[in-house]
Amino acid sequence: MGKRIILVRHGKSDWADHNMTDFERPLNHRGHKNSLEMAERANNKGIIPELIVSSPAKRAITTAQHFSEVWNMPEDHIQLEPTIYEANPTALLHVLNGLDNKHDTIALFGHNPGLTDFSNFLADAHIYNIPTAGTVIIDFPFEDWALVSHHTGSLASFDFPKNGDSQ
Repeated sequence: MGKRIILVRHGKSDWADHNMTDFERPLNHRGHKNSLEMAERANNKGIIPELIVSSPAKRAITTAQHFSEVWNMPEDHIQLEPTIYEANPTALLHVLNGLDNKHDTIALFGHNPGLTDFSNFLADAHIYNIPTAGTVIIDFPFEDWALVSHHTGSLASFDFPKNGDSQ
């Protein structure tokens, strides 16, 4: 079977309150709508993880909650991982390598530029930018998350809200 990672960039965030820290910024209306739409697209293709790992930043965790609702996953299936916030590919790889092998499919919710760089690091995906609420699915040909490393994955899917017909 192998392992599968679903990388999800948080939905569009609300910049209205300039006194708010970056970490606290919520989703805006379009961010909520697009997150639900992208979760439905994944659900309709039968792409459902066993575990969600998310940055604890408000916009990322809210996006993860929208996906978990559509996937009918209980909230306790969302694991917060502080290192995902502002992470580079090395930090994200450390998170992936430490995942429990009992989970074959995991969704990771985070931020750019880290997620775009990570996609290209894992699968040589040639993705210029993962838009907000965009999803990248990468498959790995082995059963151990610890074996995931540079260019060991293959790009299975790249989808985003303005992509009329997903790949």
